[in-house]
Amino acid sequence: MPKKNWSDDERKVREDLAAAYRLVALLGFEDSIWTHISARVPGHHDQFLLNPHGVLFRDVTASSLVKIGVDGEIIEDTPHNVNAAGFTIHSAIHGAREDAGCVVHLHTVAGVAVSSLACGLVPANQWSYQFYDRVAYHDFEGIALNLTERERLVKDLGPTHRTLILRNHGMLTLGRDVAEAFILMRNLECACQAQIAFQATGMPISEVPADVCEHTARQYEVSVEKHRRDPENSSLTLEWNALVRRLSPPDATSHRD
Repeated sequence: MPKKNWSDDERKVREDLAAAYRLVALLGFEDSIWTHISARVPGHHDQFLLNPHGVLFRDVTASSLVKIGVDGEIIEDTPHNVNAAGFTIHSAIHGAREDAGCVVHLHTVAGVAVSSLACGLVPANQWSYQFYDRVAYHDFEGIALNLTERERLVKDLGPTHRTLILRNHGMLTLGRDVAEAFILMRNLECACQAQIAFQATGMPISEVPADVCEHTARQYEVSVEKHRRDPENSSLTLEWNALVRRLSPPDATSHRD
């Protein structure tokens, strides 16, 4: 990675964010050059990092990420710009939620399918119970190019939800760091894929009591809470590190270039 005037914390966030982009590509979750993952610049509530528009996710590097303010000003010299809809969505959430260290927004086929269903995400398996009574919804307003939509996005997300289904559009998750937001999105994608599969059978769903669904959601949250207390020794950290190791050479190092 070329030497820049970045703190160690910013360098680490950049490396994690670049890895997340490459993992999205590796797992087949990308939508060409569209969709976005952002991370707040450490120590700067009003600045975040976003992918260079027009670059495939597999090619995003730590140094190519664009540093931009919530007001739209690009902070560092770069030959790149950012996607306008991406700016609308991510600036809204980073500007409103202190806990939004990272925001992941994807258009996977399963995620878009579930977002298009009137029922939304159905609690029917272990993956989906993580999101039991913990999903917010935002109605489709067209491609997110109107900055006035930011206020409605933030209102629908609310002060505590970490998962937002953009109806007829896709999925969004947020976390205090890249690992938390990415793994939440991966689990959401698994829940959506499973839902499309079981709904296609037309067979009845095995019902689980509400208290068991809530208990399971809390079990998932224990991992996140432990990660916040001790990020070096949590199952979330173990999973994130294992996923990053899937970026086999030369990708394992080139995302830092």
